[in-house]
Amino acid sequence: MMRRVFRWLAFVVALLVIGGAAAFYWVRVQRSRADLVLRGGRIITLDESMPEAPALAAREGRIVAIGSARDVEPHIGWWTRVIDLDAGALAIPGLIEGHGHFAALGEYQTGLDLLNATSWDGIVAQVAAAVARARPGQWIVGRGWHQEKWTAVPRPSVEGFPTHASLDAVSPDNPVVLRHASGHAAFVNARAMALSDITRSTGDPAGGQILKDAGGDPTGLLRETAAGLVRQGAGEPRLTDDETAARLRQILVLADREASANGITSFHDAGTSLDVIEQMKRMIDVGALQTRLWVMLRVDDSPPPAATLAEAKTLGYGDHHLTVRALKYTMDGALGSRGAWLLDPYADAPGSVGLPRSLDVLRQTAALAAEGGYQLAVHAIGDRASREVLNVFEDAFKTSGKIGRDLRWRVEHAQHLSAADIPRFGQLGVIASMQAVHATSDAPFVRGRLGDARAAGGAYVWRKLMESGAIVTNGTDVPVERIDPIANYYAAVTRTLADGTVFYGDQTMSRLDALRAYTIRNAYAAFEDDLKGTLSPGKLADITVLTKDITTVPAGEIRAAKVAYTIVGGRVVYDGGAR
Repeated sequence: MMRRVFRWLAFVVALLVIGGAAAFYWVRVQRSRADLVLRGGRIITLDESMPEAPALAAREGRIVAIGSARDVEPHIGWWTRVIDLDAGALAIPGLIEGHGHFAALGEYQTGLDLLNATSWDGIVAQVAAAVARARPGQWIVGRGWHQEKWTAVPRPSVEGFPTHASLDAVSPDNPVVLRHASGHAAFVNARAMALSDITRSTGDPAGGQILKDAGGDPTGLLRETAAGLVRQGAGEPRLTDDETAARLRQILVLADREASANGITSFHDAGTSLDVIEQMKRMIDVGALQTRLWVMLRVDDSPPPAATLAEAKTLGYGDHHLTVRALKYTMDGALGSRGAWLLDPYADAPGSVGLPRSLDVLRQTAALAAEGGYQLAVHAIGDRASREVLNVFEDAFKTSGKIGRDLRWRVEHAQHLSAADIPRFGQLGVIASMQAVHATSDAPFVRGRLGDARAAGGAYVWRKLMESGAIVTNGTDVPVERIDPIANYYAAVTRTLADGTVFYGDQTMSRLDALRAYTIRNAYAAFEDDLKGTLSPGKLADITVLTKDITTVPAGEIRAAKVAYTIVGGRVVYDGGAR
């Protein structure tokens, strides 16, 4: 009897062992399957070995297979999330914002949105409404106004800009600072000027201008570096360190959400301070930021010490969520505020060629960048600014004995170029980091600023630059423009304005070139083309899914495309379909 019991027990134990081993093996096999599979729709890879495919699989943040549905089927397991794309949908490499301002994107959402304002009176009304909600003495902050988009010139005005009296009438006690859409000017009221000690005797700072009326009194407009005179927050209770950190976290979270909602998987942050970078690291450590950040360290009046640069340099932090490997310097201002540095005077302001910054600081920064293994990215909008930057780059390449294409230095914007300088981008291997939507946004005032000949020959000449052999990338310069990649792509391939006119249509990009400029070329411009920019096995599974195939639909339908999914590292961080 006992022998039979033992035999049964042994049999049961054997079954349990075999069953447990089988279950363990099954779980192990399932765990080795893909985390995510996309199938159906159309997948454009931008990988020349397989330009498109109907299915893709990703595991542990990387692409593991791409091909036919049959090829991908074996990667589907018990826990795999399978997304069947809608008919007409398009999956592409994750969109990379090629030039924007991440913290400013978040901060923009906490103030007055003036981007769509069509009159100064409308802006004053927005300020009045904000004052009614504000605490006594609280600063009223906004951004996005552009005088060239107003339907009428304010009265009274100086150089087409209003005077602060209209703001004083609705906000006598609350200081007001309204940043220009470009970020290269600000408008303030009398209370803000008083708190900032800006008076009729205040001189212009280097690279800036306090616009004054015929009597010598400040009008409220502060161009370029003069906007830095504003002591925003003065008169309010000082924030504690914890409160300051909490506000920065809020701003970064808002930016992250906005980027994901617009299909952006990576973001080139064009000029950030060390304290913001440290906060980014802390948030990445706890998984609070989904967008991958490639950050330029901002250089202001002098370049940071070499020791600081060596300590700040960061590559692929937090599973490739943060890289700091570029220095950003601003050589001039914006065309809209007449701060861009031109070779010849402005057509509508013959006494001005713009407001340049220090070439000496640029040269020092270039030497440090070459020595420290940093990329150098320089804001240059006017033709004189771009020429001087190219000259400094060329000298730095010769002095360091390094090749431009190996360094991948960048001119940010490169909006208005002399015909003589266009071929130099390709010859020197300098990247033209441009923003297509600026062309259609600025078009109404470009000819007025430059005249027809200069505008036709060198304004937003993407195609001429590409034909020179230069790498041309794309971004939005958010919050100067909306981060919307669909509007930006549409501008790149049509150069069509809101009124239906076309702005120098011979410079449009092809649809695939425009897609490359938003993906693989931006990845190249960040030394990240081995990680992202194409949908290839082994690369990061960063994918943007759109509701329409923007490479094939009629041009008039491109703007109707929406972001269906934003996928970072194989994980859906935004689902636009409420499925």
